[in-house]
Amino acid sequence: MTKTGSLALEAELKKLKSVERPSIIQAIAEAREHGDLSENAEYHSAREKQSFIEGRVKEIEAIISLADVIDPSTFSGAIKFGATVTLVDEDTDEEKTWQIVGEHEANIEAGLLNIKSPIARALIGKDEGDSVEVRAPGGDKAYEILKIEYK
Repeated sequence: MTKTGSLALEAELKKLKSVERPSIIQAIAEAREHGDLSENAEYHSAREKQSFIEGRVKEIEAIISLADVIDPSTFSGAIKFGATVTLVDEDTDEEKTWQIVGEHEANIEAGLLNIKSPIARALIGKDEGDSVEVRAPGGDKAYEILKIEYK
């Protein structure tokens, strides 16, 4: 996991513990005051949300405890974990920039590519100027590597 991904998870965990958890406890207390819990939709909704929050807290704590945090700015050379890669699609000439990150911080819309994805696996070990064939679920794609950065 990158340092940025680790910091984002820690921020989410802090928010869940310091904001979400106390607010849901308050919501449950208010719902209890309305009487019969068996037919109290607010109470059941609040308990369901509490269950989700507690599950997410445990999940994030487990991820953080097992994570190896890597600072990509110390790397150089061929593509490896943490690289920010600019590619051009050889068919459409469309440029794309992705950073190769761990699976818990991946977000394709934000340009964060899961290390286990077909594109990332094809890119690992390649250099600027190389051509890469990627076998993806949507069909085969060919990319040329324009730039490799480690930030």
